[in-house]
Amino acid sequence: MERKRQTVAILGGGITGLTAAYYLMKEELPVDIVLIEQNSRLGGKIRTYQSDGFTIERGPDSFLERKVTAKKLVEDLGLEHELIRNATGQAYILSEDHLHAMPKGAVMGIPTDFDAFEQTTLISDEGKELVKQELTKEKMEPKDDLSVGEFFRYRLGDEVVDKLIHPLISGIYAGDIDRLSLQATFPQYYQLEQKYGSLIEALRKTQTNKASNKPKQGQFLTLKDGLGSLVDALHDEIKLSVDVMLDTEVKSVEKNGDRYQIQLDDHKKIAVDQILSTLPFEASKKVFNKPELFGQVLEEENTSVANVAMAFPHEAIEQLPEGTGFVVSRKGDYRITACTWTHKKWPHTTPEGHLLLRAYVGKPGDEEILQKSDDEIIDIAIQDLNRVFTIKQKPNFQVVTRWENAMPQYTVGHIERVNSLEKALKDKLPGVYVAGNSYRGVGLPDCMDQAIDAVHQIKKNHF
Repeated sequence: MERKRQTVAILGGGITGLTAAYYLMKEELPVDIVLIEQNSRLGGKIRTYQSDGFTIERGPDSFLERKVTAKKLVEDLGLEHELIRNATGQAYILSEDHLHAMPKGAVMGIPTDFDAFEQTTLISDEGKELVKQELTKEKMEPKDDLSVGEFFRYRLGDEVVDKLIHPLISGIYAGDIDRLSLQATFPQYYQLEQKYGSLIEALRKTQTNKASNKPKQGQFLTLKDGLGSLVDALHDEIKLSVDVMLDTEVKSVEKNGDRYQIQLDDHKKIAVDQILSTLPFEASKKVFNKPELFGQVLEEENTSVANVAMAFPHEAIEQLPEGTGFVVSRKGDYRITACTWTHKKWPHTTPEGHLLLRAYVGKPGDEEILQKSDDEIIDIAIQDLNRVFTIKQKPNFQVVTRWENAMPQYTVGHIERVNSLEKALKDKLPGVYVAGNSYRGVGLPDCMDQAIDAVHQIKKNHF
């Protein structure tokens, strides 16, 4: 039996929406696809800036290779020859005006090599002793969910959490790990603990490259001309088959029989059969106007962050250690939260004879920094950095990027709330799906995975 032709609307033209549009197009179903984006550009948080030989990422700068979806998308687009792997080098923790080398063998800050851990100047003798006791500590009583902080504090003690684990996880989620859901972020650590008892022993047994003699290589990938080239390639692929509507805001969505009516900001209405909303959770909740269905998946407001990229001539900075950058320990009095030496981590981004630093600001309790002027943010970043090494002159140029309400906070119970939302949509609004960084992961591959899963659901619902 011939399938009826349908119209599928994708709300939002960030990486989730673009990925969904691309793979839905490749299914060659009898569907008309419309992608609606309220801004004048596609890509969402992916924004690449190029000037004077520098390539600066204003949003994410790479993706994790072991999460295979992103690399697969790059290959599907024929861009594999553009892939570049990050350079490896010493990473540091900044604590009390001193850069402490990340202990060798640490996995997301979890020590696995006790000989190397003994040498660190970051952790006190008492803190080191608590870590050693982890090997014989009983596993936690089974729980549906708990906070990242509660889990790691129980296993490793407060000092390691505040000085090692928190700054690394904060770099991903920009939130409070004592409220962050373990099951929504790092369920694998809970599973390892429940299976092996000791988390450290579990990591020792499961590290695949521990005994390898191969040289260490970077775990992250990007594209030679920046991640913006991924957005451009996706747009080029879909533009002849997908109706891409830029500068168009979705005002509301109403169920109309077996179809849905989308009200746009220009008073135009379009009728569609299925909808994938990749908008942030609060935006989706508003346009569907079904608070009883959407509930409160995100219990806390998204956090706001900013970053400042600064280009210097090589001689402008003295005493810059060898390495790729640092994160700041939880209880420090710095306003920056991290700094990447981009010219070291990604050498292709920076012309010979220059340095490129990217400092990050914004954290729970310090969101007001985003309200300051560009010059004020730059001054704050340089003031903090001058406590670590010497910056002798102003940058040749700088790029400040603010991301307001950009980082969703997955508090304890998040996955259960997402599951409830998806079930409610299936029951009450069949053919409506949600995906994006509000739900099942904030990284680029996580968003792509959700997009592909949504395409499978759209295809299944079409039969």
